[in-house]
Amino acid sequence: MTTYQHADVDGTKIFYREAGRKAAPAVLLLHGFPTSSHMFRNLIPALADRYHVIAPDLPGFGFSDSPDRKQFQYTFENLAKVIGRFIETLGLERYSIYVFDYGAPVGLRLALAHPERIQAIISQNGNAYEEGLSEGWNPIQKYWKEPTEENRTALREFLKPEATKWQYLYGVRDETLVAPEAYELDSALLARPGNDEVQLDLFLDYASNVALYPEFQEYFRVKQPPLLAVWGKTDPFFLPPGAEAFKRDNPNAEVRFYDTGHFALETHHAEIASAIQEFLGRAVTTRVEAA
Repeated sequence: MTTYQHADVDGTKIFYREAGRKAAPAVLLLHGFPTSSHMFRNLIPALADRYHVIAPDLPGFGFSDSPDRKQFQYTFENLAKVIGRFIETLGLERYSIYVFDYGAPVGLRLALAHPERIQAIISQNGNAYEEGLSEGWNPIQKYWKEPTEENRTALREFLKPEATKWQYLYGVRDETLVAPEAYELDSALLARPGNDEVQLDLFLDYASNVALYPEFQEYFRVKQPPLLAVWGKTDPFFLPPGAEAFKRDNPNAEVRFYDTGHFALETHHAEIASAIQEFLGRAVTTRVEAA
């Protein structure tokens, strides 16, 4: 059974979904843009029979607090710090991470800070290589190079309901498998007063993630964490070469492609859950025995 809770993290309320026995190996699910832990609604029960599953909403997303931009700078480094404190608040000492989209730079920052805590990594369209970035990033990359008000305003197109729905449906072979409440909820939360500026701040700061790619890759080479990439191969933002690149630095990385788009769990949650169960069944047990 999944429960819905809040944790107080230094005065910021972080909403999270939790399921499974607390004594079981922990799996932390980290969502991306423009969604929330709601994207894991089907995956959580599929993993909870064997694992302690925790899925928080990042600050500014879902049902977590959105601190005022005057008091909280919306950067990926700060998102990672909040989630790091969230992990400590829950008392998680070791865990696997499932990272998607924005969740990848957040989760990989956690891994850099405390590699000893990471048992395994599942990356679902969570990029760490420049070859994984498609031309869909061009307007955002233009904003990185020229952070003008004009370029910032142009990115508001990404925040419109039509753009959110498009992200869910692009590359999906059977659109009837995508629950409309997923993109409708995301759109409603994006429409909250002030949230547009939060998202535009994060678009600008995403450049800091690309700057960290060499450090993420060094982490893969040195620490060789058990890694499974489960990738929607028709993702318009994160391309299959970004998944294959994991094997360059971590030869034991496993890569599986699915005939779907960015939000692969909407159409392939059963297949992905099965792959994760099989992977973690080997990776976590091996990691524990080696420790």
